[in-house]
Amino acid sequence: MRGFMACAVAGGLLLASGCGLTSGSPMVDDVKPGSIGQAEPLKGADLTVTSKEFTEQLILGAIMGIAFQAAGADVLDRTGIQGSIGAREAVKSGDADAMYEYTGTAWITYLGNSTPIPDPQKQWEAVRDADLKNGLTWLPPSALNNTYALAMNQANFKKYGTKTLSDVAALADKDPGAVTLCVESEFANRADGLPGMEKTYGMSLPAKNITQMDTGIIYSQVAKGSCTYGEVFTTDGRIKSMNLQVMQDNKKFFPNYNAAPVINSKALKKYPAIAGVIDPVTKKLNNAVAQELNAKVDVDGQDPHQVALDWMKAEGFVKGG
Repeated sequence: MRGFMACAVAGGLLLASGCGLTSGSPMVDDVKPGSIGQAEPLKGADLTVTSKEFTEQLILGAIMGIAFQAAGADVLDRTGIQGSIGAREAVKSGDADAMYEYTGTAWITYLGNSTPIPDPQKQWEAVRDADLKNGLTWLPPSALNNTYALAMNQANFKKYGTKTLSDVAALADKDPGAVTLCVESEFANRADGLPGMEKTYGMSLPAKNITQMDTGIIYSQVAKGSCTYGEVFTTDGRIKSMNLQVMQDNKKFFPNYNAAPVINSKALKKYPAIAGVIDPVTKKLNNAVAQELNAKVDVDGQDPHQVALDWMKAEGFVKGG
C-alpha cells in the first residue's frame, strides 16, 4: 500500500524521465463555496494536486482538488502516481503544488529515520520541521491514521475475546495453536512489522502458525476464519464491510501514519489562503470516515472522485457539483 516505486505510467498520467509530470486533466467540478472557500480566496490561482495510486490516496487527492476549486482555483488533476516517491518528488520539485501524505512514511521512508515517534502530534511536528529544508510545508494533520493492525472475525472474537495485542500475546502463551496469522511478506520481514511486534509484545509464534499472502486475500481469509488474525490497514474499507474486530496496539508499537496536507512552500507563499481552505476538511478526516469512503470504492465499486465529491457536499464544505 505504501510502495516506493518512483516512476510509472499510472491512471492515464504520463510521467516523463526523472519523474517530471507532463500531463494531467483539469478538475471540472461545478462546485461553489459552502463552509469553505467563502469569498473565493484562491480565485486566479492555478494549482496542481497529486496523490499516490491506491484508493485512499485517490479520494484524498480529489477532496483536496475539490476544496481548492470551491475556493476559486483552477485545478489540474495529477493524482494516481504509482508508489510513494513519485508523488512526493512532484510536490518537492514544483511539478505539483499539494498532496495528502502520511507522517510515518515521511519520517521513516523519506527522511531516513528508523525509530518512529509514538506521540502523533510530536511525530507530525518532527516531520514538519525536518521537511522545511526540502521546500515542503506540512499543514496540521488529521486523525486519520493509516497504520498496521491485527484483526479477527466476530466468531473468533467471541471465542477468544482478545481486544489488544497484549491479549493476543497472552493467548499465544496459553494456547499456542490458537494464534494463527495471515500477513503480507513485507510485514513478515519489516522491523516495523511482525518481528518488531513480536519483540515488543513478548510473542514467539512458530513459523507454521504464520501464512504469507497478498493483502487482498488476507481480509477474506480472516473473515472466513482460515486464520485467527490477519494484518490489516486501519483505514481499509473491508474492515467495516466484513465486520472485522481490530486489536488495539496498546503499547503503541506501530508507527503513526496520520494524513496531512503537504504543500510546496513556494506555492503556499504565493497562495497563503491554501491553509485556511484545507484545514477544516483535514479536521473532519478520521479512520471511520476513511473506512466508509474507501469501502464505497473497494467494496461498492464507486468512482473515487465521485465518492470525494459526494462527501464534500454531504459535509457542507461545498455546494453544487
